[in-house]
Amino acid sequence: MKKASLREAYGRTLVELGRKNKDIVVLDADLSGSTKTKMFAKEFPERFFNIGIAEQDMIGTAAGLAAAGKIPFASTFAIFATGRAWEQIRQSIAYAGLNVKIVASHGGITVGDDGGSHQAIEDVGLMRILPNMTVIVPADAIEMEQVIRTIAEYYGPVYVRGARIDFPVLYEGKDYHFKIGKGDIVREGSDITLIAMGLMVHHALEAANLLALEGIECRVVNMSTIKPIDRELIVESAAKTGIILTIEEHLITNGLGSAVCEVVCEEYPVPVKRLGIRDRFGISGKPDKLLSYFRLTPQDIAEEVKTVLQRKPRLVRAIG
Repeated sequence: MKKASLREAYGRTLVELGRKNKDIVVLDADLSGSTKTKMFAKEFPERFFNIGIAEQDMIGTAAGLAAAGKIPFASTFAIFATGRAWEQIRQSIAYAGLNVKIVASHGGITVGDDGGSHQAIEDVGLMRILPNMTVIVPADAIEMEQVIRTIAEYYGPVYVRGARIDFPVLYEGKDYHFKIGKGDIVREGSDITLIAMGLMVHHALEAANLLALEGIECRVVNMSTIKPIDRELIVESAAKTGIILTIEEHLITNGLGSAVCEVVCEEYPVPVKRLGIRDRFGISGKPDKLLSYFRLTPQDIAEEVKTVLQRKPRLVRAIG
């Protein structure tokens, strides 16, 4: 399957938007080569600010630019954007409701050899808990481009999680239009719903293909907006399939799985199993090896589905 870089898509889209809107400014914390904001810096040096290795200052400066009417995009690695600068994001951006777009790269364990210190596996949770903050995790480069175009027009704080590795392209040639707060059904099925974000959407689709050979039909949902989450689609999926498996390259605590559970518990109780990283930090290793180690490959997902489905008939018998 064709792969493409979310980081490259981000950099290219910033340049295109910058040509049309002179209020767009870009900030980076000395990582513009990795985040690909260097593309914007090359074409618009007067609107690019390298703050250096000072993430808190970058966020504070972005807040000031937003208060002055600019549309700042602030980028660095996810671990630094959400961890080192969390208080500044809370106080200066979310609390004030300012129009700052934090677009982070290197999210999740697929950062690889840099190890647990650089693998942001709690970033979605840190951002999701903040009032006023919109949280988005694109599933491929095409969706990343659409996300950046959308949030440039949207007023308010936004966190977008990108990745280091290239992702399989899901939406090429498809009539897909990203909307904040809306999930996308990428495969229909009636036995179980797989709700995933980021790279795990592709892995969920691959797992669904494997399971279809055994007669198990999975509905697969790309839940790229984690906040505000698509409550209507979650409830519809719960009603249709009666059981849900969430899949995320993130801690299962306060991530996608927790967000889905909150909706299901409040509106349409069915069994939900969360597949992700369980209460531990990442480790150093190649991305594919780490995905296998943390049981996040398509084969792992397929095995988890078969285990989870064993709860479905017990639930039916209990109700009956």
